[in-house]
Amino acid sequence: MAGEAGPRITAVVETALYVDDLGRACGFYEKVLGLEAQVSDQRFAAYPLGPASVLLLFKRGETLATVTLPGGTIPPHDGQGPLHVGLGVAAEDMAAWEARLATHGVAIEGRTEWPRGGRSIYFRDPDGHLVELLTPGVWTVY
Repeated sequence: MAGEAGPRITAVVETALYVDDLGRACGFYEKVLGLEAQVSDQRFAAYPLGPASVLLLFKRGETLATVTLPGGTIPPHDGQGPLHVGLGVAAEDMAAWEARLATHGVAIEGRTEWPRGGRSIYFRDPDGHLVELLTPGVWTVY
């Protein structure tokens, strides 16, 4: 129940997207967005984003079995269809991001000016996921 005393959730630490071709997706997120994988294998890649957030790319269908690690297990998971992820950027960098996307031939599908002063641009990754770059001022917490 909202407002009930007890333990609290403090952050979204992992965000996952499921992709058909992991190599193609990693190439996009690394070359176009400049991310660097912290760890990867044939089924996933993990990209740190800031001090407390990780973007996970999973090859669709490769996470349907329990994974056993030295420290425990990870239950099965998977996803279908185009998803949305919002990645924070500095307001003063938005024009540079638009130029970088144009250089890589990535079309911007939408732009929004938010009432609190934030801005968003929207584009698609190679798997059709909607990627949003947003500046502070979109949400009260960002």
